Amino acid sequence: MCHTRMSALLVLVPALCAAAPAHAATLAQVKASGVLRLATEGNYPPFNHYKNKALTGFEVELGNAIAKQLGVKPQWTTVVFESLLLGLDRNRYDLVIASHGITPERLKAVTFSTPHYCSGGVLVARPGGPRTLEDLKGKVVTMGVNTSYLGYVQKLPGIGGVKTFPTTNDQLNAVLNNRADAMVLDRFNAIDASKVLPGKLQIGDVVFPERIGMAMRRNNAELEQAVNRALATLMANGTYTKLSQAYFGQDVRCPVTPG
Repeated sequence: MCHTRMSALLVLVPALCAAAPAHAATLAQVKASGVLRLATEGNYPPFNHYKNKALTGFEVELGNAIAKQLGVKPQWTTVVFESLLLGLDRNRYDLVIASHGITPERLKAVTFSTPHYCSGGVLVARPGGPRTLEDLKGKVVTMGVNTSYLGYVQKLPGIGGVKTFPTTNDQLNAVLNNRADAMVLDRFNAIDASKVLPGKLQIGDVVFPERIGMAMRRNNAELEQAVNRALATLMANGTYTKLSQAYFGQDVRCPVTPG
């Protein structure tokens, strides 16, 4: 989330660079172990969440399919969003798939795959609340910690303030309980939330387009290339389309840009 989730990232990037990291597992080591260590948040439906104590969601199923393409088994870890890239730097897992927007700040710390979907942040409010950026003047916006949207919103002129909370549910509750006027949420996540809370949420304008990628440690070209090949295969053989249609009723891959 970048969510789809920067001022906090300005702290994160030096911290990652200053650490004395262990070397990332190479593609050969992943294959030798028979396991791809994946990490996600587990609290961001419909992308990654628990259902009847089982981890599921669009990104979880996509991660499982990528592991299968690599010929290994998926091994999942769930971590709070703001700690995912730190754990990656400490070599606790090989691949993070948790709706991280691809940003210049994050690219200083990690490598991203080809985008696995494109989205954008929309304004979410109570019915009658802010619908446009103009409507946000003087209003309080709630955002997630370490999200790219947070950095974007903090730069908006005229807003009344920003309150940060660790999870999407916390942010939604702040809006619903009148502790904030609006939040910026991934558009697919917003659609899902509006279905769960019919009549209680209003979806406004797209205010921040975003490309979403899977994060890996830097200088691990073979694993990066293998993940990108696996994703391309899934997009070509119909697996990606089937998953996307099942979760969103549409194909959410990024449009092909000319040239």
